[in-house]
Amino acid sequence: MGAISTLFLAITIDINPVMAEFGPFTLTWHGLFTAVGILAGVTLSVWLAKRDGIPVEVAQEIALVGVPCAIVGARLFYVIEHWDRFQHDLPSIVFGITEGGITLYGGLLGGVLGGLIYAVWHKWPIGIGLDAAAPGMILGQGIGRIGDLINGEHIAKRTDLPWGVKYLHPDSPQYQYNLLHQDPNNPLRPLDTYAVHPVAGGYELLGDFIILGILLFVCYRYIKVPGWVFCSYVAMYGIMRFFLSYFRIDEQTFAGIPVPQLTAAVTLGIAVIAAGILYKKPGPITPEYALRVWGRLPDDIAPPKDGAAEAEPSRA
Repeated sequence: MGAISTLFLAITIDINPVMAEFGPFTLTWHGLFTAVGILAGVTLSVWLAKRDGIPVEVAQEIALVGVPCAIVGARLFYVIEHWDRFQHDLPSIVFGITEGGITLYGGLLGGVLGGLIYAVWHKWPIGIGLDAAAPGMILGQGIGRIGDLINGEHIAKRTDLPWGVKYLHPDSPQYQYNLLHQDPNNPLRPLDTYAVHPVAGGYELLGDFIILGILLFVCYRYIKVPGWVFCSYVAMYGIMRFFLSYFRIDEQTFAGIPVPQLTAAVTLGIAVIAAGILYKKPGPITPEYALRVWGRLPDDIAPPKDGAAEAEPSRA
């Protein structure tokens, strides 16, 4: 299958990005860890939502809407970014997804928008639900990046740092890029590609779990406004993603600026605006949330019933 080893202070990865093929369906490491990340993220978010008084079936229903919307958003965002690859082969927009080609920001925007519209339609707790979603989303992102590390999916800049990664499998996108862009005056031998920054599967993976820790052990403890944990997540991830673009060389640009940097700046602004809106209109508040965060029940919120986790949210 391959191996991961350390060679001359650089990490070498010689693993086939494709785990198995089942007829027209291709299972990659990226796909596997994306699926595991979704499962882990949904499980965490449902638990957090239940703790704050949102019934389990409500949280699961939102997830059942949000996850497909995230997949659609991730694919559409990628197609828009790389339209030149799809304009003459429209069927591949749908059927080529098993071969890769999704954008994380598109998934975040699609999933949040889908789940938010569905929650607003049913008049469920918006701010509380967003706060529960944030840790699950960043957990899923972090686990999914393990697949990026194995596959070498995102093309990164060369580095001599001891944690640089050398991709040796011929089917790795990073390996193929290195061979296509080798110096004609000093060609690379097939098994001597240079080390690159582990941007997605290293820097971002660690950053995702640091953000997860901040959300769970700082934001959840000290933030008192429903929805602000989610806004903090969007802001922290946007700032991190903005600077990670400096280590990547495969990103589409607009007016000379990488699209992910533009998206990060826009989402950061949206997070600030959303924080202001949620401060005034956080949506329905559950008694469980009020007791956990504020330590008291406002006059317009009834105390939780027996089995607090299953209590219906107040619609005051």
